[in-house]
Amino acid sequence: MNKKIGKEIYKWAQDLFPINRSLSGEGVRETLAYIKNILPDLKIKYFISGQKAFDWTIPPEWEIKAAYIRNSKGETIIDFKDSNLHVVGYSIPVNQKMKYEELIKHLFYLKDLPDAIPYKTSYYQLKWGFCLSYNKFKKLDKNEIYEVVIDSKLFSGKLNYGELIITGASKKEVLISTYICHPSMGNNEISGPVVVTALSRYLKSLDNKFTYRIIFIPETIGSIAYLSEGDRYKSLKENVIAGFQVTCVGDSKNCSYLESRTGDTYTDKIIQFYLMNKSIPHIRYSFLDRGSDERQWCSPGIDLPVASLINSKYGEYKEYHTSLDNLDFINPQGLQFSFENLANCINLIESNKVFKSRFLCEPQLGKRNLYIGLDNGITREKSKLITNVLAYSDGKNSIIDICEILKTDLIIFTDTAKNFDDISTKTGQKYYTYIEPNINKNHKIKKLGNFYIIQK
Repeated sequence: MNKKIGKEIYKWAQDLFPINRSLSGEGVRETLAYIKNILPDLKIKYFISGQKAFDWTIPPEWEIKAAYIRNSKGETIIDFKDSNLHVVGYSIPVNQKMKYEELIKHLFYLKDLPDAIPYKTSYYQLKWGFCLSYNKFKKLDKNEIYEVVIDSKLFSGKLNYGELIITGASKKEVLISTYICHPSMGNNEISGPVVVTALSRYLKSLDNKFTYRIIFIPETIGSIAYLSEGDRYKSLKENVIAGFQVTCVGDSKNCSYLESRTGDTYTDKIIQFYLMNKSIPHIRYSFLDRGSDERQWCSPGIDLPVASLINSKYGEYKEYHTSLDNLDFINPQGLQFSFENLANCINLIESNKVFKSRFLCEPQLGKRNLYIGLDNGITREKSKLITNVLAYSDGKNSIIDICEILKTDLIIFTDTAKNFDDISTKTGQKYYTYIEPNINKNHKIKKLGNFYIIQK
């Protein structure tokens, strides 16, 4: 795997970071166009304002050209040009003069982070507002008359999203979703799309067994609309075997795992096994700690097996939803780490098979040079491992299941299975057959070796 890909991903993040994204509008389209230059097969699609989506309705499109607050001397106090976080997302237009007492009803700041600009939205209520640092707020003159302008409009338009289908040998699918609706935030926004872009390119280079459905979509309303359109959720429910909601994957401070709603899907099994097998220290979160589109993918009646492998989880770091979640908060190392974690989980999905031994009783290993010998390099431990692998190759246990039962890691298992492959090649006789894993069984992970975990 390319060890320098983190730098490339970070360059994409630098390019996309300043774009003013929201639920809809030119910022979303510009972001998708950039990604399409890297992934030419990406289809840019849309929902129409007013379109029903289960209990929701696609909102109007929002456009903003300028916004500022000036004092009576003509001095600009706040300017949208300086940061697109300065304006509450989806603010209605305003052009008036007002006293300090009226203005402060529409100002948002954070006393505990006095240098940070908070991120606020009002997608479904007709309101307006400005965000600023607490330090700047304290400097406002209470005796001033302020000129307040937001040059914006709401109109019937489009809510755009991107979809990429990478076809595999099987119609069974893996869903990978990320969102494209937050302006100028590093970990909580742009890290997801750029890591998924790199992951998509990697998947296109492979000879995949499964089909991959990859979507870049506005959070919440986008996933709801996607599921509802033509009752798409029914086919997804039938075909999706695993899924990943990708967000907050850019920093190097933590590794976090957020369970699916039931906590025992095939995706949970894959993530848990991967983290344990690699002894990656991580924080484990319950679905009760959810906050991204897993809320929709895992909701009752939809029931898709979606979980999240995150770095520092949204809502759990002080910079979250502020201007401090910037390009300094994320880095190439964190992006590389996330890319490799997700790619390795997908490699597990692609390679995880069920073994079924073709022998009745134990095979005679001696005549196959797989039993303890003076000069064949087979130790007692290795011989026992070979027989144990065959003993649990019953057509029900997958590779991961057997590794858990034997408390061994994937590399040792693979080396052991290779003994059978080598002999099969020489003799023309197979010692086991492959069967697809049973993805519908409950997956209760067992502790595998030594690893570090903090339960939240």
